[in-house]
Amino acid sequence: MAADQSRNIAQLELQALLEVTQAINQNLPEVNLYKIFRFTLLANLNIERIGLYAPHESGDWENKISVGGEQQFKHADLVPFLDINKITPLQGCPFLAATYQFVIPVPHKNQLLALVFIKLNVNNDKEREETLRFVQLVANVLMVAIENKKLVRDQIKREARRESMRKELDIARLVQTNLFPQALPREGACICEATYLPHDEVGGDYYDFICLDDGKFLFCIADVSGKGIPAALLMSNFQASLRTLARRAVDLNDLIAELNFQLKQNAKAEHFITVFIGVYNPQDAGLEYINAGHNPPLLVTLEGTIKQLEAGTTVLGFFDPLPFMEIGRIEAVAGSLLFAYTDGLVEVMNQQEEMYGLERVQAFIRQNATEALPDLHQGILEELRAYKKEGPFGDDLTLLSCRFGS
Repeated sequence: MAADQSRNIAQLELQALLEVTQAINQNLPEVNLYKIFRFTLLANLNIERIGLYAPHESGDWENKISVGGEQQFKHADLVPFLDINKITPLQGCPFLAATYQFVIPVPHKNQLLALVFIKLNVNNDKEREETLRFVQLVANVLMVAIENKKLVRDQIKREARRESMRKELDIARLVQTNLFPQALPREGACICEATYLPHDEVGGDYYDFICLDDGKFLFCIADVSGKGIPAALLMSNFQASLRTLARRAVDLNDLIAELNFQLKQNAKAEHFITVFIGVYNPQDAGLEYINAGHNPPLLVTLEGTIKQLEAGTTVLGFFDPLPFMEIGRIEAVAGSLLFAYTDGLVEVMNQQEEMYGLERVQAFIRQNATEALPDLHQGILEELRAYKKEGPFGDDLTLLSCRFGS
């Protein structure tokens, strides 16, 4: 008789497991899986009450199935059971024992997927043990399937986010590419060369060269705080403002003040820009400049002396009005070389974590100041790569050189 009863239980369990598995294979929604689990167990097994709780994305646990138990447990009620690893009687828990007899953990890969509270209408110990074990098995199959569905959903969301980010990066890369001048002067009163090596797909450095209506030349180099798409868009706004303002009569005091005002409005004090702007006048070979918190460019004279161009103000985007302002003026720079750069140059690290530093930059520029500008840039990049030896540069790296004539 006992053997027949065991066979009947085994047949019921097999049928229940088959029904749940078929529902999973049909890729039904989670709510349908919970319903099939509920009806299958109640129809085939001597279960009087059952409550299944699973964690929500918020971290709290919520009731997914409830039959025969009017009370809905809160997250705090379940905390004592979150560390159990085996089927546990509830006699020692009066609050729960009034409704259920056992709590069944549903683990998977060191993760608790669910807690099943259950009361059976079974008096036979062996039948009770088999039923509890089987409920745990079916619940595990169910919850693993639901967890896998969540993982698939999360993967789809991640892929969608990656695709969206890829498109945004493509747009930002296009925006940034269009920021830079299409061509630099290779002959005449002001010869220029630029090198730009972004650390990521979209960097935060910028350089520009503008021929002004009065025969003067404006050039600049800049570095925006932060990287990626926000930096590229902010730099795009900065470039548009600079080019619009530069077409008017260029007074560096007014130019930098207006750039700072617009940047503060756009960046909301969340980002700032360091920038060096110079204006060269071939008629008198004079150079005016302003340095807004940027690494001081190096001006190398025909005699080989080096001057750091430091006069200016603080970074743009934090203060309005700017707390101080000084316009730098240098006479008779014809024949001189101006070498500007972003901090990615001096901050290159070797394997001993020593920075390349300003002294090495000055020594290289002094020794190679008469080289053709493309050769000058190529030479310092080769020295940098030999200095760091391995791996990519740790930051965006931009070089801008100008040789002045008359």
